[in-house]
Formats: sequence, C-alpha cells, structure tokens
Amino acid sequence: MTADFLNDAPAGRGPGHAPFWNLLSAPARAALRAAGQVVSYAARADLLLQDDLTDHLLVVGTGCVKVTSGSVAGYRAVLALRGPGDLLGEQAGLDDGPRSATLTALTPVRTLEISAVAFQAAAHEHPAIAGAVHRVLSARLRDADRQRTSAGGDPLASRLADLLLDLAAAHGRRRTYGAVEIGLPLSQDDIAGLVLGSRRTVSRILEQWRADGWVSTGRTQLILENPDALKRILDANSD
Repeated sequence: MTADFLNDAPAGRGPGHAPFWNLLSAPARAALRAAGQVVSYAARADLLLQDDLTDHLLVVGTGCVKVTSGSVAGYRAVLALRGPGDLLGEQAGLDDGPRSATLTALTPVRTLEISAVAFQAAAHEHPAIAGAVHRVLSARLRDADRQRTSAGGDPLASRLADLLLDLAAAHGRRRTYGAVEIGLPLSQDDIAGLVLGSRRTVSRILEQWRADGWVSTGRTQLILENPDALKRILDANSD
C-alpha cells in the first residue's frame, strides 16, 4: 500500500529548495504512488551502490540518506544528505548510465521505489513531474556552486558552524537545558566531507569547541551545548 506514503515533506531551506515531492500536484503524486512500491531499509543499509547498472528511482518518505562517491584511489567523499521528499537515483534512472554514487541509510529509511520506465510514463502523463525534476537538479547545481565558492572564501569554522546548525534544525532533539543533540550517526570524516575540509582540521576545531563548552561529541554523537555561540561565528563572518 502506498496511499499513505508521504503527503508533504518539511519545507526546503530557502527559495528553490523545496523537496521534489512538495513540487508535485496531487494527481502527479498519485501517479507515482501507483507506479511504485514502498521499500524500507535498516540504518546502515545501502539503498544504491556506485557503478551499479540498476535504473530505478527513489523518493524518500522517512529517514535520512547519506550520498557518497568513491575514487579509484580509495578516497570516499560525502556529497550530501537527503531526507523526506527528496528524489534519489535520478541520473542513472534518466540517462541509463551507471550509478554515480552510493546511497546509505543513516537512520531507518522508507522510500517509494519506481522503475525508470514507470517514472518516465508518469512524467509523460503529468508534465509537472518533469518540471519538478528540472527544478531539483537546478537547485542541486546551485548548491554545488555555492559550496565550492564557500570553500574558497569562508573560514572552515564558519562552514562547520553553518552545517551543525542546519543539522540541528533538521534532525535535532532538544534537551531540557537548551542543548540540541543531532540525531544522526555522523563520523568526523562525514562532517569533514560535508564542509569540504580535512578531517584533521575539523577535529581540531571541534576539540576547541569542546574545550569552550560549545559542543560535546562521542564516536558518532554530536550535541550542540551552546548553539548561540555557533550562530555568533556565522554573524561574525557575515559582517
């Protein structure tokens, strides 16, 4: 049953950042629900593997997915995190090429899985689907450009503070004394990849912030003890 798969995902951050599902009309959503099947994944399970030749697409219903890409030399880059309403696997699903990245569930994840043929048929019947895909791809290209620009001009501490505040807003669990625990099992390698920084430098910044009482960390645990201090870093960089 897919009727209760997803109504609206949380609103995207900023103009042009609405999740794919939110960009669809009710008839377009119904067509995709009818064309797909709901598939659940446990935390740490791979949804798609880089270089695979499968061509189905996924829409995230619940949970958080990590997008990574590996090089021949063995380096693995964290490209993005995706959540409810996001479209995944669209490149291979639309151009018949191999998968460009691996998708891994950070938390239990529920998705709507749609074959490329069924997706294209639904898009032919409902042009809003193709329009939504184009808007999503455009927003991701803008994000990639913005991230590269930020990496070349903004201090790493500012990029890290921005990331942690975003993660807290999307996945945070507020504690009674005002701290916010980020409910995702992210390693420091993951965090470094998301801010386009080295693990060593990210670790050094987090160590200083721990000493200042701004954050506390575990193996895959991160708590913002003083979110306002991180906001001040952003404010100082924007002046």
